[in-house]
This record gives sequence, C-alpha cells and structure tokens, in this order.
Amino acid sequence: MSDKIRVLIVDDIVTTRENIVKLIQFHPDLEVVGQAASGEEALLQAKALRPEVVLMDINMPGMDGIAATERLSVEVPESMIIIMSVQREQEYLRKAMMAGAKNYLTKPFTGDELIQAIRQAVDRERKIRDSLRVQSGAKLAGKVISVFSGKGGVGKTMIAVNLAVALAKRPNVKVAIVDADIQFGDVALFMNLLPRSTIADVLSDVDHLDDKILGAYMTVFDQSIQVLAAPLRPEQAEMVNSPLVGAILKQLRKSFDYIVVDTAAAFNEVGIAALDAADTVMVVAAVDLPTVKNTKLALEILQSLGYGDEKIQVVVNCPHSEGGIESREVEESLKKKIVATIPTDGKTVVNSINKGLPFVTNQPETLVAQKMVAIADKLFPWDSEMAGEAGKSGRRFKLFGR
Repeated sequence: MSDKIRVLIVDDIVTTRENIVKLIQFHPDLEVVGQAASGEEALLQAKALRPEVVLMDINMPGMDGIAATERLSVEVPESMIIIMSVQREQEYLRKAMMAGAKNYLTKPFTGDELIQAIRQAVDRERKIRDSLRVQSGAKLAGKVISVFSGKGGVGKTMIAVNLAVALAKRPNVKVAIVDADIQFGDVALFMNLLPRSTIADVLSDVDHLDDKILGAYMTVFDQSIQVLAAPLRPEQAEMVNSPLVGAILKQLRKSFDYIVVDTAAAFNEVGIAALDAADTVMVVAAVDLPTVKNTKLALEILQSLGYGDEKIQVVVNCPHSEGGIESREVEESLKKKIVATIPTDGKTVVNSINKGLPFVTNQPETLVAQKMVAIADKLFPWDSEMAGEAGKSGRRFKLFGR
C-alpha cells in the first residue's frame, strides 16, 4: 500500500475544491484521489476509492455534511472525516464529532492549518490501529477466497481480479492473486503483466518456502497487490499439483490479508486443493440455461465435498442479459440464495480486459465497479473479518487485520 495519505474532497463549491487541491499538491505525502459535490456523491466516491481522509463541507444542498459523515462512519469506517465549516460555534463542533468526524476546520483556513489537521488525524488514527494490532496478539492468518464456476465464459477471472483490487483499496491491506487455472489462466493478461516466474516454477522450492522465496516468484501489480501467475504454456501445468498449491496458500496466509484464487472451471486436483484451502468459495453463475445446469451440478459436488452453506457464496454475472432467465428462477433452480449480482456493462468490461486495467480502479465511477466494491464489503466486511486457525472456514478477523 502506498504511504501517501489518500484524500477525498467534498464541497459543493468548485473553486473551494480546486483551492484545496492546489494546497495539497505541494505536499508529496498527500494525494487527492477524488472530488464530490454533494453528500450523496461523497458516499459513492468513498466506497469506490477508499480514501484515508475525507474533507467534508458541513453545508451542502441535499444530504449535508453531518448526515454524510454519519453514513460514512458506518459504511466506510476506515476513512477519517474532517469537517469544514464557516461556523465557529461549539454546537457545530459537537454535532460533527458526534457524527464521527475526527477533526474540524473553520473556513477560511490556511494551507498549514489544513495539512496539520490532516496529518494529526491520520497520525492519531494510525497509532490507535497499531495499538489494536499489538493487543490482538499473534499475526492473524490471511483469508483465502477461491473464485469458481461450473462453466467457462461467465466472467470468473474478471470478477476475481476486480474483487482483489476492491479489497486492496482498504488501508494497510496486502492482497495476493493466485492463478490456479494452470492450463489457460489469464490473470496476468487481465492485469497487463508479463511475469518472469509462475506457479510452476515454485515447485523447485516447495520444501523450504518462506515469504522471501515465494515473493521472488510473484509479480508486483502495485504496492498492495502481487500475482502468482499461471504457467506460460499448457504443458507446464503437469508441474503443478495439489501439495504445491496447498503449501503456497499456507505460506501466503502468513504475509497477505487476502488471497484471491482464480480456479479453472473444472474439478481437477489443483482446483479442489484451492477449494479445500478456501475460507470462502465464490461460485460465479450466469442466467443462461447451460450455465445454470452446470452451476447446479457444481453446487452438488461442492456440498458432497463437505463445504457448508456459509463457505459457498453464489454471485450472478450479467443478471439482465437479453433472453436470460430471471435471477429468482436461477435461485429456485439452484436451491441456493444468490448473494449478489453484477450488472451488465459490456463496454466497461471489454475495455478493461483489452487494456489490462481492472475497472475498479480504472473506471471507479461505473456501476459495475461500484457493485464490485459493494460485493467485497458485503461478503468480506471490513470491521468484522473472519479469522482463526488456518484452513478453516468461519474464521474471525480483528479490525485492521494482520
């Protein structure tokens, strides 16, 4: 994760936002990641961008700054909110702090006052988080999420990649993506990466894996995400077996908060190892009849493997495709509740794939990107994560992870 303090500016006056941007640009440790002109827009931007600091004007049409702060404190708890207001009265300060604000700036303020308020809020909050991590005791194991489908072509890799990127937006979080589709994996392609090493190369060091050794085989996407790519050639797949996958995932748990595994659309030795090791199996379905049939069969097999209902989560991609089956009918056929749906947006998705830029970061304003962030929040809540003994589902993470 970048050391820069990521800031979202919320004010209905354009010149005010522009002036704040100019003040922040002089400080290399700060970065403006977005701007919003209303409380409603602030909620959408904060959920998509996950800023560390939100500069919130108190007086705005529609949802005012106090109401927006109350919502953000619950829905994006990792963001620190600093209220900006022309009112100097103590009552406004009290309301702001009761709503969840971490600091209060009276307009007009100087550049020094602004930067000092941001840094003070961040320093204070980071000390609290460090204290919580110390009190939590030993480092907690990361969470493994295996993304699976009973049929190819339903957007499984697209979902796995963008889910990982959405999780990596959280402060101080490290995410690993493992491409376990060992014959035809495309994770590296979806992220515009040219890996020098792959999962097949790890075999030579499987007996003495540690963070440093395994890290040498991974490809860096950014400071919060690393990728263990699939073999470059299909014939290299025979070098990857279930003990290797199990050892890799066990090691990755020690140094990453989330490990997202993109599996093949088949029940093979490697795929089952990834499913066994997972805390959550995200099953991707679509609304065409062949996919519904295959998904139903896949769910029956997953249940026969002993995976409980809590471990298996079904999401539907493109629920409103022309001529498709209704989501309600899909649920009835699968006899399994659909936990989330991902809207149809062919233009955004195809553009993302062709450029190798995940749309969660490249086009965060789109509905499909916002939906992926919402799915990450729903299935893997930030303030009540799963943790416990490695390899078991139903674990509980403590706040701020490792």
